[in-house]
Amino acid sequence: MTRGLCTVGVVEVAVEYRSDQLLPDPEPRPVEVTIISVDDHLVEPPDMFEGRLAARFSPYQPRVVEDAEGHQLWEFDGGLYTQVGMNAVAGRRPESVSVEPTRFEDMRPGCYDIDARIKDMDINGVWASLNFPSQIAGFAGRVFSGARDPELGLAVTRAWNDWLFDEWWQPYPDRIIPCGITFLTDPELGAAEIRRNAMRGFRSVTLPERPQRIGLPHLFADFWDPIIAACEETETVISLHVGSSGQADLPDIPPGGTMIGLGATLFGQLSLGACAEWLWSGLPVRFPDVKIAMSEGGIGWVAMLLDRLDNIVTRSGYGRYFDAGDMTPADVLRRNFYFCTLDDPSTIDTRERIGIDHIMVEVDYPHGDSTWPDSQKVIRDAWGHIPEGELRMLTHENAARLFRWPLPAVCLP
Repeated sequence: MTRGLCTVGVVEVAVEYRSDQLLPDPEPRPVEVTIISVDDHLVEPPDMFEGRLAARFSPYQPRVVEDAEGHQLWEFDGGLYTQVGMNAVAGRRPESVSVEPTRFEDMRPGCYDIDARIKDMDINGVWASLNFPSQIAGFAGRVFSGARDPELGLAVTRAWNDWLFDEWWQPYPDRIIPCGITFLTDPELGAAEIRRNAMRGFRSVTLPERPQRIGLPHLFADFWDPIIAACEETETVISLHVGSSGQADLPDIPPGGTMIGLGATLFGQLSLGACAEWLWSGLPVRFPDVKIAMSEGGIGWVAMLLDRLDNIVTRSGYGRYFDAGDMTPADVLRRNFYFCTLDDPSTIDTRERIGIDHIMVEVDYPHGDSTWPDSQKVIRDAWGHIPEGELRMLTHENAARLFRWPLPAVCLP
């Protein structure tokens, strides 16, 4: 180990560079397809909230602290939030990956530094990337919305969005698709924040998949109408990230690797359940122009869901409970929902059943599932048999259309 200074934003933090944990920078991969990744993550840097809150809130803003063992954690509103190893494993030696709290110097700088992130995107041949929050915010900003002082929670929510605008998006405005968070416990304030962000160019907002699981009203209540209306009005895509309202219900077994592996195995089940609830909530019927993107759940379950939805209309009769006029549940699913995949090599050939124009690719940098730095090879190996026109749709055209995003002058293939 060697010691030095690591610059995180404008803050210099004394660090030990743990060369035994990080691999050398990989060589840039040959670009065979243009990629827009609709699911990556940023790791909030220690200085994220500095100077972004009113003086009365600044003593209570989220801040990075160290525990007795030297682990760096976020502290906010009386709680501690870890940056777990599987949250930022890109570029780490496989034997060093764990789920223990880690330090910023144990991560590739691309996790939290935008210049380094763009370099890592270039290594991987990724044109543009949509980034979700990480631990301190929760994948849908739920930590801030649950603050004991709602005014503080709203202020921190707005500060997170302001940092994303100023420090993460504006330096590379064609490369980062801005996805914001919003205030979840007051739908009018939440709607106002969506509109504020949309006016300055945000294309998406992340919401919890199944809000009732984190103490918020369920989707079948009219509580969410102002937020959904704001998304429809501003063409803001609702991005639902798997696990944003907690993991799957797991058996009562000791925590550890088995629990982690089981939870990760059930990502598709989580997305299936969330998608079905959003569909049957009636929200996409009452707001027919709203767009809902399912993130990190894959596509293997989507064709099965469509088959089941057709079955309840043509055979069982349960479809009579779906009030959408002449449209069936499957019609609404194909109109309003979009799906993303790392590769799905066994089920990518269900793409016509799902709708080729509603499938997008993800890289999931810097998480444990990520295909970085070999996303080009992963796509070639899994999708090499797909016609070029369809491949362009899956890798970049669908995402560019959904998020109203510019493409480079030359796109591949």
